[in-house]
Parts: sequence; structure tokens; C-alpha cells
Amino acid sequence: MMTEALYPQFADLTLQTIVLGRDRLFIISGGDRHIGASSTAYWEQGQSVVQSCAVPGHKEYELCEQLALRAAAQLQCTVTVVMGIHYDQLTRAEINYICQKVTTLMEHYLTECADESV
Repeated sequence: MMTEALYPQFADLTLQTIVLGRDRLFIISGGDRHIGASSTAYWEQGQSVVQSCAVPGHKEYELCEQLALRAAAQLQCTVTVVMGIHYDQLTRAEINYICQKVTTLMEHYLTECADESV
């Protein structure tokens, strides 16, 4: 269960979107903002394909890839997700919360896009 009150220190997690023609660039950041990973997902032969690049020692690429694939599949376009999230000494529960919150931010954006196309 995700609760903002339990983790107020992560209120600065953000999802920014830049529309580039029909494509999208998503910037996800929080804490000590930086570039830790990027993933580009695109359509090839009827399926989403993703390519990622990560700065050594950064694990954002795992979530970055999932979000890029999800967005490309729903939006039917090329998307790039750039992610940089850093907070010191996180617990497993805090990491799980951050992953859930970032996923929720993306899902809200995708829902808004779907609502606009109806």
C-alpha cells in the first residue's frame, strides 16, 4: 500500500514530459537529481523494443526500461525515459515505495492521454 504520509521525504519525485512531434521524452527525478539511466522504446515489427544506457553503479535502468516499454505500447510512439533518483541509505521498503510512486506518476500520465483521445 502506497501512502504519501509515510514517506514525505519523497514528495519531490517528479515526472516531466516533453512532446516531440508524436514522440515523448519523459524525465523522472527526485532527491539528488542526476542522469542515472535512459531507455528508448520504439515499435519494430509490431512490438515494443527497448534500448537502455546506464551510468555504472546506477540501477534506475531497470525501472526506466519497464516504463519506456509501457509508455511506447500505450502511446504507439517512440518514447525515451531519462531517470535520475538518489536518496542516501534507502531501505528496501523505501525503494519499493519510490518504484510504486514513479510507476503511478507514469500511469496517471498515460491515463490522461487515453482520456484525451476519447
